[in-house]
Amino acid sequence: MKNLIIRFTAAVLLCAGTLGSMPASSADTYPSRPIKLIIPFPPGGGSDVVGRVLGQWLSTSMGQQVVVENRVGASGTIGTAMIAKAAPDGYTIGLIISNHFVNPALFKKLPYDSVKDFAPIMLIANGLFALVVHPSVPIKSMQELIALAKAQPGKLNIGIASTGTIGHLAYEQLKAQHKVELTPVLYKGAGPAVADLLGGHTQVMFSSYPSVQQYIQSGRLRALAVTSEKRSTVAPEIPTAVEAGAAGLILNDWWGLVAPAGTDKAIISRLHDELAKALASPEVMKRLREVGAEIVANTPDEFAASIPSGIAKWSKVIRDAGIEAE
Repeated sequence: MKNLIIRFTAAVLLCAGTLGSMPASSADTYPSRPIKLIIPFPPGGGSDVVGRVLGQWLSTSMGQQVVVENRVGASGTIGTAMIAKAAPDGYTIGLIISNHFVNPALFKKLPYDSVKDFAPIMLIANGLFALVVHPSVPIKSMQELIALAKAQPGKLNIGIASTGTIGHLAYEQLKAQHKVELTPVLYKGAGPAVADLLGGHTQVMFSSYPSVQQYIQSGRLRALAVTSEKRSTVAPEIPTAVEAGAAGLILNDWWGLVAPAGTDKAIISRLHDELAKALASPEVMKRLREVGAEIVANTPDEFAASIPSGIAKWSKVIRDAGIEAE
């Protein structure tokens, strides 16, 4: 009997020791190694700035290095595919922007499902877009632009940074809703498009606000409106397009953070909470305002709900306008 008790006690202790040494769940120990943050766009642009500012914050707050990788090409689809196909363990996350809504209609086949292959973490911020004109154009308001474009169809050239961008979609909306006709001039990026606008080769452009801010302030370009729903705290002096006479012309660039589908909800929650702290930081807010960002910081569920409706909305615009990938 005594030996039986001894053997039973030893078994209980062994079991307790084994349970005590069992590893915690991945969410409990996360992160235990560096995290990769994929940005599907080139260094130096607004997306790169947003990603690197947040990556730097997360490195400090989470105690593990966040390594930023720019994976560029095919309107962001190359880097976005890498996010979708990564292991869903929280060690690969990525930035998506407004073209996530556009690409399903722009490309006949994507290497990922824009809804099902991602676990949304947070819609970080909306980006400000402005309608600007060269000062040689004798108009000072959106209504005057619409009137001139109707009176002289095709006379004004409008610079388009590239196919399917927010600037392109804004023009297509303006054209459809207000029956105006400008002559589109396509470029391979915002830089050359803004340069030609400054040179007077084009006369009109919908541009991200940071790309033209200094030229507006110096008088080299004239801002007619912003396309946000309400006046921006970044440039409160510029009226919205709706205020300025272009009913229905509301659209924003935006930046959001996602993980691969199947990532543990506890990990998504941890990343969301750390991002929320970052976006409440005066230092981070200041840096993001420099790229025209209006902070949103919504929940994973709210961000997830916006993606199917956004794709449906902009797919219709793409189809109606007959826009195709270059």
